[in-house]
Amino acid sequence: MLVFRGFSRPAPQSTALTIGNFDGVHRGHRALLERLCVTAKSEELLPSALTFEPHPREFFSPQAAPARLSTLREKLEMLAEEGIALACVGHFNAIFAALSAEDFIRRILVDTLKVGNLIVGDDFRFGASREGNFAMLRAAGERHGFRVGRMESVMVDGERVSSSAVRAALAAGEMERAARLLGRPYAIDGRVVHGDQLGRRLGFATANIRIKHDNPPLSGVFAVEVRGLPDGPYPGVANLGVRPSANPLARPLLEVHLFDFCADIYGAHLNVRFVHKLRSEQRFPDLAALQARIAQDAESARQYFKH
Repeated sequence: MLVFRGFSRPAPQSTALTIGNFDGVHRGHRALLERLCVTAKSEELLPSALTFEPHPREFFSPQAAPARLSTLREKLEMLAEEGIALACVGHFNAIFAALSAEDFIRRILVDTLKVGNLIVGDDFRFGASREGNFAMLRAAGERHGFRVGRMESVMVDGERVSSSAVRAALAAGEMERAARLLGRPYAIDGRVVHGDQLGRRLGFATANIRIKHDNPPLSGVFAVEVRGLPDGPYPGVANLGVRPSANPLARPLLEVHLFDFCADIYGAHLNVRFVHKLRSEQRFPDLAALQARIAQDAESARQYFKH
C-alpha cells in the first residue's frame, strides 16, 4: 500500500475514495471499504482512503478527546488488509481546519486525489465549521465529473456500529460486545522491551510491551491471545495499566504472561488480542497478596481458554 503524508503528491491515477478517521476499523468501516474496493475494481480505479492525523477532536479539544482505538500504524495496517492501495494521511492543523468545503473539494479531492468515485458514511461532514455535506458533494461531483455514493450505518444486534460504541464496550469490560462491533477481538500492537523483572521474581515472567497509546480505551487484567511469534498464537494473561501495587507508572504499560512458553523475545513486535476481561486493576497491600492474585488470574485465564 502506498502511504502519502500530506497533499504535495498527486495520486498516480484516478481513485475510488473514501474519507474518515477509521479509528479501530470496525465492521461499519469494513463494510464501506469492501464496497469501495468492489467499485474500484469494476471501474478500474485505485482503491484509496483519506484519513487524518491527529484525530480532529484531538486538535480542537485535546483534553476532552476520546481514547484512540488504534494508532496510526495499526490503522494503516488494517486499511491495507481491507484492500486499500493508497492511504493519504492529512495533517490536521489550523490551516487544514480553516479550509473551506469548496477548497477541500477542488484542491484535495479533485486536484490531488483525482477522485473518480467517492463513497462516504451517512454522517460525513467536512470543511471549515463542518459546512460541507452530502448534497454539496453530489453537486460538486456533477461539476467535476466524479460519482458520489453514501454508505448507510451498519447495525449489529440492534446497535449502530461506531467507534464510540466500541470505546463504550471496552471501557465497560464488555470484550465480547466490542468484538462483535469490530468483527474481531480488540487488539493492541507493541514491541517487547526490557522491564524491571518483577513478574519473573513473582514466578510469572512477563513480556513488557511498549504501547503508543497514551490513553488506552481499556485497562485491567485480561485473558489474551498473542500473535507475532513462531508457532503462535499463544494464550496468556495480561495486565494493562499503571501497576498501583508495585512501582506505579506514569503511563500505561502492557504486561503479558504467555502460558507454557519460554524464549527470549526482546524486540519482537506482538499483536495482543483482548478476548475476555477478568477484573479491573487494583492495589494490593504487599507483594505476597499481589503474587497470589496473579496466580488466581492466570488460572482463571487458563480456564477461560479451556472452556
